[in-house]
Amino acid sequence: MPKFKLFEVGRKRRSLPLLEKVVITKLAAEGKAIAKIDDKVVFITKTIPGDIVDAQVIKKSKNFMEAIPVKFHKYSEMRIDAFCEHFGACGGCKWQNLPYDEQLKYKHQQVIDNLERIAKVELPEINNILPSEKTTFYRNKLEYTFSNKRWLTKDEINTEDNLDKKNALGFHAPKVWDKIVNINKCHLQKEPSNTIRLEIKKYADDNDISYFDIRKQEGLLRNVIIRTSTTNELMIIVVFYYDDPKIINDLLDHLSDKFNEITSLMYIVNSKGNDSITDQEVKLFKGNDYIFEQMEDLKFKIGPKSFYQTNSEQAYNLYCISRDFAELTGAEIVYDLYTGTGTIANFVAKKANKVIGIEYVPEAIEDAKENSKINNITNTDFFAGDMKDILTTPFIKEHGNPDVIITDPPRAGMHKDVIDSILNANPKKIVYVSCNPATQARDINLLDINYKVIKVQPVDMFPHTYHVENIVLLERR
Repeated sequence: MPKFKLFEVGRKRRSLPLLEKVVITKLAAEGKAIAKIDDKVVFITKTIPGDIVDAQVIKKSKNFMEAIPVKFHKYSEMRIDAFCEHFGACGGCKWQNLPYDEQLKYKHQQVIDNLERIAKVELPEINNILPSEKTTFYRNKLEYTFSNKRWLTKDEINTEDNLDKKNALGFHAPKVWDKIVNINKCHLQKEPSNTIRLEIKKYADDNDISYFDIRKQEGLLRNVIIRTSTTNELMIIVVFYYDDPKIINDLLDHLSDKFNEITSLMYIVNSKGNDSITDQEVKLFKGNDYIFEQMEDLKFKIGPKSFYQTNSEQAYNLYCISRDFAELTGAEIVYDLYTGTGTIANFVAKKANKVIGIEYVPEAIEDAKENSKINNITNTDFFAGDMKDILTTPFIKEHGNPDVIITDPPRAGMHKDVIDSILNANPKKIVYVSCNPATQARDINLLDINYKVIKVQPVDMFPHTYHVENIVLLERR
């Protein structure tokens, strides 16, 4: 094994070191890889286990360093060619150079590490991670950004090729808030997603429509959201920075004429400083203001602001496992916390006596009620508000003590007051669905006082990324 060398770069006293011939040993959270030097952990981006690199330190603390590779001495034997031409420049799909089977191993280990190191509880044997049947074209929603500041590759800068063509429609470059990587083909969403995006860009360029400048806060074209569904419906939402009726109508007419498969065509005028559309008015241009998704015999109405798991087919597996973990007999009262648009609540309702769904976003709760109505489900009830404020002793007394709690919180996990309320409610079972095993493990540690971990099932929702979903069944001691 090569020896590690540390030496300072430049003449500044506080310049950070260059690490020479560093051996990458394993993967870490957020898509980074790990090496160790004198028992100090070094997190290095854009590498995989088995790579040997020179790495420039960009951040140094008492316990760890962060670095970027500047020279590869040896490539890992595991390394494969990325399938996307934008790999490395685009911030997505960071593990394309790692075989899918290896990705699954590291995700599975990530779950184990978090439960062992953070939860610190007695654990059963953890089930093998459930792979995604599709590893490309698996997403049902993508959001693209317009920018008049295209991210330029080093080759383009060095050769001065296409430097006059600065407009881009695509994704943000990693850790760069004002530069967009122009996307020719994205491998995440099925057609006609790519074709529609390219046609919008061509039309905009041909007609000299201005792209948004996030620094100067000017330019007409801002974002495009494309949603597809398992029912073969197609929603397009074009976001503009200001209202220009003629340009907007002409563009949307062009899209409508060119793509008759569009079932929902809408637009938004967003003059805020940020891209969030949750507080914006959505205007219908043509078709319906919704599309449908389907699971088993259930249909779910998806509006322009609705949350729905972006990997539809794997979401079905996720919900099936959650329902199986709950082992419902038809007699139980189930609380579905962070219910969103009521997908899980409605999915388990036919096997429960009653389901109570709670969610912070009022619009999502209206969607949840609508989804129950569409499917003739009469044993659900939904409430909007802050979880820690709603899930109180009087609320539980009024609506019945839960036999099972299913919780699917955001990445930050559950507020301690919510955990206290769950402990107070004292259900027989808790099914904890999480997109962040670290915060899930933290919460399980707090629940351990009354609950034991019975089953653990990791699920891969997002191939070629470091993200992993995890389902844990806890039972009352």
